[in-house]
Amino acid sequence: MSRYSIKDLEKLSGVKAHTIRIWEKRYGLLEPQRTDTNIRFYDDDQLKFILNVSILVGLGFKISRISHMTKDELNREIEKHLVEESQAQNLANEHRVNGLTVSMIELDESRFNNIYISALTEIGFHQTLSKIIYPFLEKVGIMWGINEINPAQEHFISSLIRQKVIVEIDRLPTKPDKVEKVMLFLPEDELHELGLLVAQYFIRKEGYKTYYLGQNVPYQDLLQVGKITNPDILLTFFVTSIQPKDAGSYIERLHKDFSTKKIWLGTRPEMLEKTEIPANLTILNSIDKLLELIK
Repeated sequence: MSRYSIKDLEKLSGVKAHTIRIWEKRYGLLEPQRTDTNIRFYDDDQLKFILNVSILVGLGFKISRISHMTKDELNREIEKHLVEESQAQNLANEHRVNGLTVSMIELDESRFNNIYISALTEIGFHQTLSKIIYPFLEKVGIMWGINEINPAQEHFISSLIRQKVIVEIDRLPTKPDKVEKVMLFLPEDELHELGLLVAQYFIRKEGYKTYYLGQNVPYQDLLQVGKITNPDILLTFFVTSIQPKDAGSYIERLHKDFSTKKIWLGTRPEMLEKTEIPANLTILNSIDKLLELIK
């Protein structure tokens, strides 16, 4: 069973911790559990509940009314209003992101497929990827950061998403429209490939020539492939394999060996707090930043 602090609920649901405390005291909306040392925590069911509550609040429901609903009533209201609110696309996307979170926690492939097909039919793959799947991956990153995601859950959902993204990449034309070449890779021992795959789709979609090296690329292999392909841009992600104390030295090596190239790096802000950023390196702090660069 996962354990979440109230700050974790805030990060994952978007509801302020102060607001959650008020809802607990005034409406008995949640009842945190306690460890043997009397530290408050919440479980997966409570996370799922607060995610759904945040959707109804966004729809304009009063928390006093929500507090009297059963879980089934709450779910029915969400589904009904998502159908009725044709203009509430952002809200629908938020609900889908939360739904993917629940499907990961519950290892529910059917729920994942229903959400994916619904989004694909309504807004197309490009928007599904940028507005739903990528924000979901950011949320998964938060859950990794607070050690509240089982590796099996992450592998389960990653496998499902990976299948969808690869199919769409294969549908893109291989003949590039633009001169610039992009080499995509993950450092040695880095196995979290989904962010890189998503980037590969968007970059190929914009007509760039890409060299996708994938996960766990030894640095010497990177140098050799770089000499063969002579890319204009290198794109990589720091997820778990490189620690903050090592980030600076890895970036320094990239800068030294690829000084004439553009380097795009996706990682958490805290990874680079003590790192000097060279002029040819750009930090990808959001999907919008990547889309801005490739446009």
